[in-house]
Amino acid sequence: MSLSSTVTDGAQIVTVNAERIDAAMAIRFKEDMRSATESGPDRVILDLSEVQFIDSSGLGAIVAAMKQLGQGRRLDLAGPTPMVEKVFRLTRMDTIFNLYGSLKEAISETKVGT
Repeated sequence: MSLSSTVTDGAQIVTVNAERIDAAMAIRFKEDMRSATESGPDRVILDLSEVQFIDSSGLGAIVAAMKQLGQGRRLDLAGPTPMVEKVFRLTRMDTIFNLYGSLKEAISETKVGT
């Protein structure tokens, strides 16, 4: 599991450089997210554009990453592939997270300030 992180326009962008977030990767993902987001802007955007598959463990790891951010910080999701977006919608996690079709969309939301 490889994550890369940058800060732009008042948001931290964490990109998942893997095709899967599943049971085999979940613990490592949580640890890497905690390290990457220990400090930084109040808004974190998780770029999922390379992720082709996510299972319940992966979903749980993303929820855990959101909780690790603590009060006053938020985790938004950008660029989910159709299969990944379907998992979020079927599990109703799209009511918990803001989902953006692309990273560009998510970043423009930061510029608007909402």
